[in-house]
Amino acid sequence: MPPAAHHTDILVIGWGLAGLVATAEAVAAGKRVVLVDQEPRSNLGGQAWWSFGGLFFIDSPEQRRLGIHDSLELARQDWFGNAGFDRDEDLWPRRWAEAYLQFAHEEKRAWLRDKGVGFFPIVGWAERGGYTATGPGNSVPRFHITWGTGPGIVAPFQAAVETGEAEGRVTILPRHRVTSLTVTDGVVTGAAGDVLAPSGAARGAASSREVVDAFEITAGATIVASGGIGGNHDLVREWWPERLGTPPATMVTGVPAYVDGSMQPVSAAAGARLINGDRMWHYVEGIQNWDPVWPDHGIRILPGPSSVWLDATGTRLPVPLFPGFDTLGTLAHLRATGHDHSWFVLSQKIIEKEFTLSGSEQNPDLTGKDVRLLAKSRLGKGASGPVQAFMDQGADFVVRDTLDELIAGMRALPGGEVLDGDRVRFEVEARDREIDNDFTKDAQIAMLRSARAFRGDRLIRTASPHRILDPKSGPLIAVKLHVLTRKSLGGIETDLSGRALGAGGEPVPGLYAAGEASGFGGGGVHGYRALEGTFVGGCLFSGRVAGRAAAAV
Repeated sequence: MPPAAHHTDILVIGWGLAGLVATAEAVAAGKRVVLVDQEPRSNLGGQAWWSFGGLFFIDSPEQRRLGIHDSLELARQDWFGNAGFDRDEDLWPRRWAEAYLQFAHEEKRAWLRDKGVGFFPIVGWAERGGYTATGPGNSVPRFHITWGTGPGIVAPFQAAVETGEAEGRVTILPRHRVTSLTVTDGVVTGAAGDVLAPSGAARGAASSREVVDAFEITAGATIVASGGIGGNHDLVREWWPERLGTPPATMVTGVPAYVDGSMQPVSAAAGARLINGDRMWHYVEGIQNWDPVWPDHGIRILPGPSSVWLDATGTRLPVPLFPGFDTLGTLAHLRATGHDHSWFVLSQKIIEKEFTLSGSEQNPDLTGKDVRLLAKSRLGKGASGPVQAFMDQGADFVVRDTLDELIAGMRALPGGEVLDGDRVRFEVEARDREIDNDFTKDAQIAMLRSARAFRGDRLIRTASPHRILDPKSGPLIAVKLHVLTRKSLGGIETDLSGRALGAGGEPVPGLYAAGEASGFGGGGVHGYRALEGTFVGGCLFSGRVAGRAAAAV
């Protein structure tokens, strides 16, 4: 029996945010689109649906209302100081970075507002850096949370695609796994692959790979928007760079298993050039999900800056590796310790004010646009409901009344035998002595006081400096932290029209790429490090560019 055949103007592979945006743009331009994905339709929206919905804006009204003075020049200084572009392959990533900065400064916010997307009024300060003005990090708060988190950012584009489907201009094909791109006389003219067995798997849950049929799709243009490699630990370890030390023997996973990188070799076989595969973004504040959805499901703590960060032996991390300051710098340092985990030590007062968990499902107040719950969870007494659930049921949390009891609880967890209890006591007590004066040589405490000069931090993100061992601030809490896989920062090299480029730098006719599959644009728009709020935004921008360019041919 011949494979099922489809014919369309544009084929989009992957229905995450970049794929939805590309499809919506192509439909708005009058094109017919076939949208395929290997997962059941319950996963429409991909990783973005699970996200916190953070977006990077420059000189936004939200920033200005909080007294933040931002500018395109300052943001460019931060982006390029963070990216560290230093390769011949960085030609297009640099150009994409310039284009994205313009987008984030000018059109991005108004474009989203026009689609009904709103934003939480308090701007977050992620990746604070702690180096010099030209080093890594955000000089000012730029992390804007979508009102509705990930589902809120997905919704308008999903609605546009489903409207196109109802009107007969979009065909959505779940359980269609692309295994090859069709190349005819040097032009990509579509794709072929396997039809997988129907699956009732819930969003994010692993689905079967049973093959029941085959398919072929002929298209005038093909857009690869299939995501990165974060769900494939074998591939993460294979591409792990030496500059980050040895890959961890154990990791938790911040994305569903279907984020497997399978379209990268398929794209390369059709002539696309893959670059910067060794650039990747993994977090060091991962915790095991007590209520997992996908295999090895981990959740990232979005920490405020007050917790004391210790390595597996109990030694405090060096300046400026404080919570929320330098993700990859901290990862590289911890990989050099020879252990796969580290620790936060903090007080109840800190966890109430500073702990937020990444993910739409971990933030029911913001995701559900529930103002009453928001006020209770962010401003009320006690930890938020999701954080309290981890304190009560999470395998990585230790809650005790005294430091001796806390150390004993830490040592009782797997791997805890390497912890030097005397060192923990030395570090925490020394830190606490620095609190008694308004001046200090402890750089973290100085940064806490500086952070609270920003209204957003003082209101909901930074606890007033206090002695962690003060019984009035207790109980004491320790959290065992794991490396959590997340994002690919490299991918298919593309020009500023989203066209996939070949080994010689020439466009591969008929082939485009967007989202994480393209390193969020150009094959690596972030360089070595990301400024946060730029992953969802990168999907929006690169998906829009590719959808419009493919439709214009």
